[in-house]
This record gives sequence, C-alpha cells and structure tokens, in this order.
Amino acid sequence: MTRLLPHPILTPALTGVWLLLNNTIEPGHIVLGLFLGWMIPILTIRFWPETVRIRRPFVLLRFMGVLLFDIIVANFVVARLILGNPNRLQPTFVQLPLDLTSDLAIGLLANSITLTPGTLSAKLSEDRKFLLVHALNETDTKAMVATIKARYERPLKEVFEAC
Repeated sequence: MTRLLPHPILTPALTGVWLLLNNTIEPGHIVLGLFLGWMIPILTIRFWPETVRIRRPFVLLRFMGVLLFDIIVANFVVARLILGNPNRLQPTFVQLPLDLTSDLAIGLLANSITLTPGTLSAKLSEDRKFLLVHALNETDTKAMVATIKARYERPLKEVFEAC
C-alpha cells in the first residue's frame, strides 16, 4: 500500500493546492489534481529522508489556524510600522535554541517564521541546535523566543516527534 500511496496526506494537500492555483473545481482539474497529488509523492519518494508521521493531527490543525491568524495580524502590524515612522524600527537578529530534531519539523518551523511578516529565518547552525531569526522590530528578544517556541515549535514537536 505504501508503494501506491507513499504519502496519503500529501496527495489531497497537493490536489487542494492545484485547485487553488487554478481557481476552479471543474471535474477535469480535480482529476488532474488527484493525478498530480498521487504521482508527485511516488516520483519524489527517494528524496524523503524520513517517513512522515503525524502523531497529533488535531494539534496540526490548531497550529495551522494559529499560523494563519499570526500571518494576518502581522501583516497589519508591519504595514503600520512601515507606513508610520520607519526610522523608529529596531531590527535585530536572535538565536532561537531548537528543541526539534526532525528535518521536517525544523523546516516547517523555519518556513512558519519566514511566512509571518516581520520575521525571517536566516540560518540554521551547523549542529542544528539554533536557528538565526531576523525581526523587523523587536526590543524584547526573550519574549520573542518564548512566543516562537510556544506558538510554533511546541506544536510541531507534538505533531512530528515523539515527546
């Protein structure tokens, strides 16, 4: 079964992305999206170093909701900062200590940070213990680290790693 459907969650996700990109739910696009969602994981299986196991799917759904909310709010905050007085910005780099060990979880954390306006994942340390994060405007770096760990890292650890 795993040879025919190596990533059962990725197939509907890719199908959904295909339909969103084409902005249609016509039957032909649904069939093509399902075909692509089925073939892409089969053709890329050798590039996946680890088997993806989602241990807590509802935590993943809650994480996605939190991330979407944070992205929307951060857009308004960044717009206000830029349209206000950009000379008052206090950009900074912060080293975020990582508890995650999974490549997938670290990648999702780095992308979640980058997707949120005002922050950017800059570099993963060689030993994979720290992620360098740039913030557009931050004065309390300890609070920023605590927020990222609580809102993003902890749920990803619950979902993708054995706690």
